[in-house]
Amino acid sequence: MSRNVLLHPTLPSSTQLALRRAGYETLDDLSNTSVEALSKKLGIDISDSQSIITASQRPPGPPLSQSLASLISRSQIFACSYAAVNTALGGGLPRGHILEISGPPGSFKETLALDYARIFVEANEEVIFIDTQNMTSLATIKKTFYNSSAAADYQDLIRYTHLHTLPDLMIFIHNLRSEIHTKTGLLVLNSISFPFLSHPDVQSSKRTALLEKIHQVFLQASALNNLTIITTSQMSTKLLNADGSPGNFETGAKAVMTPQLGSSYLPNGRSYRLVIVPESRTTGTASFISYAPFRTGPAPI
Repeated sequence: MSRNVLLHPTLPSSTQLALRRAGYETLDDLSNTSVEALSKKLGIDISDSQSIITASQRPPGPPLSQSLASLISRSQIFACSYAAVNTALGGGLPRGHILEISGPPGSFKETLALDYARIFVEANEEVIFIDTQNMTSLATIKKTFYNSSAAADYQDLIRYTHLHTLPDLMIFIHNLRSEIHTKTGLLVLNSISFPFLSHPDVQSSKRTALLEKIHQVFLQASALNNLTIITTSQMSTKLLNADGSPGNFETGAKAVMTPQLGSSYLPNGRSYRLVIVPESRTTGTASFISYAPFRTGPAPI
């Protein structure tokens, strides 16, 4: 084996450590390993094992001889304007990870997403901004940059597009990696749940397959292209029986609000979920659910 550690730079540190302990030091070391064997050796799910194998087989960027130290040095943390969000994220949002922001109408989902867009543009990185529900206009984006250091030329780094139908969304997802340029740092998918709501006739099995496709592309784009991804989503009401099992209008003992798309489209180990609960026009609570290692729980905003 090579003495250089050549694991992909954006694999979670815990996964890198597990791979090294199992004797995998280079991407080439994984080339003859089956998904099942890796899953058993590391004690991880088959889906996670498949994701690692996929990443090792399709390295688009650094050469296989690049050292781990040089790869790690490229990682960055992006702190937004909201201290509670940064604190819960352990200092900020890591590059190459996914943040889902959910909340009822009137919460600051779009405001937070735009704040991250401003931060990336000010770092001279391109942002792909997809709006699926006319929730964020070009005028709103312009307002975000009024007092920004990038106010004069932010338009050169914002690629803004409307996508209103589920087929349009899935075509974009299918082609996403070809849309990532050298300077592309952030993708914002505003109201990612809306195209699914506008097609209620989609069968459950088809919906599951579409969400799995998004999961795969998000994983590849974040792991292989180091793309940071932010999605916003509406909430839906879920009825529960007294024992906590799923209920209906006849048996349900309580109702809870949950993100509309669930968690299946979010890659495990790379994703953070933020649920915003407004209490007034200026206060509220941000509750975090994590699929990457960081502190969870409610924080005032």
